[in-house]
Amino acid sequence: MSLPSLSSGCCHTNGWNSLSFLSTLPNSNYKNFLSPRRKLNYRKFPLTCSASATTDPLLVQAARGQPVSRPPAWMMRQAGRYMAVYRKLAEKYPSFRERSETTDLIVKISLQPWEAFRPDGVIIFSDILTPLPAFGVPFDIEEVRGPVIQSPIRDEDALKTLHPIDLEKLNFVGESLKILRHEVGDKAAVLGFVGAPWTIATYIVEGGTTRTYTIIKSMCHTSPHVLETLLSHITEAITEYVVYQVKSGAHCIQIFDSWGGQLPPHMWERWSKPYIKQIVDAVRIKCPETPLVFYINGNGGLLERMKDTGVNVIGLDWTVDMADGRSRLGPETSVQGNVDPACLFSPLAALTDEIHRVVKCAGPKGHILNLGHGVLVGTPEEAVAHFFDVAKSFKFD
Repeated sequence: MSLPSLSSGCCHTNGWNSLSFLSTLPNSNYKNFLSPRRKLNYRKFPLTCSASATTDPLLVQAARGQPVSRPPAWMMRQAGRYMAVYRKLAEKYPSFRERSETTDLIVKISLQPWEAFRPDGVIIFSDILTPLPAFGVPFDIEEVRGPVIQSPIRDEDALKTLHPIDLEKLNFVGESLKILRHEVGDKAAVLGFVGAPWTIATYIVEGGTTRTYTIIKSMCHTSPHVLETLLSHITEAITEYVVYQVKSGAHCIQIFDSWGGQLPPHMWERWSKPYIKQIVDAVRIKCPETPLVFYINGNGGLLERMKDTGVNVIGLDWTVDMADGRSRLGPETSVQGNVDPACLFSPLAALTDEIHRVVKCAGPKGHILNLGHGVLVGTPEEAVAHFFDVAKSFKFD
């Protein structure tokens, strides 16, 4: 297979060469599960990632803007329904809550892509709503409707159900991260994640998933004090949850403001950004060496505002030109992304071209190769394997 030309599609200066890679890629004959779990003595991890550029995983180095030999790569929604081994496990354990709140299942699912593709980041299998019951917001997940919160919080009386986060109720998250850190070692970065306060609040206020966000957007004007109190409470809880994940072994944390892009920029400045910045500032004090990655779906109009939160890495969705994003954010901010997930349904040669274009536009420093959104259901596993093989074929000068 010939390598594509690197001279088109981007004006960014590059400083790297490509190595050839195997045209014969792994098929779906992957390991299904870990070997039977043995009893391990897990150490407590420090509250900061190691500052050593020579021992930290490649992804951590890139997140900090340090020189790397190639772009590290992982995928959002890396574990999930596109993998046959996951679908088989889901048939046996049909409840998503059970799969995402049982340590053994979390570890097995989180490691399925690691066993198959050896990405540079292994993200814990969880959900942004997972911590809600630990601070007073119970929820269910229904097959058709998705997340359902039976008692939405929309007034002062409803706020009384909230309480400080009880991390003991999230022990399965901490234990899973410890095991993942042990299994992966420093061969890849173990990634934790949280939802941003605004995004979590959309579920709590709307009572579940919505396409219009009319109730919570109306609250911005009709009950701002209620919404402010709710967002402040979520912020405190999520801050503790981030530190807990780092203490349990996460090398990096990604913050998902998935629905932040539903706000006009001036509204995002008012109702999302200050709360994210509070989290970042607090985590910086307790975990100063832990890289923080920040992603918003539909973030083209928010990049400069996102940078002001103080995170290390900003994820770009596929609607943002990588070179333009780099120019707008400046060299001191690392970036993540941003191959269109639909490209994984294209011929492998076309996928190769797009990966090369994105990497060329991003340049050789401060870039984590990823998709611009999560892996789509039905994505061929061969294409995912190819994505990682191409990523590993690069060599920066």
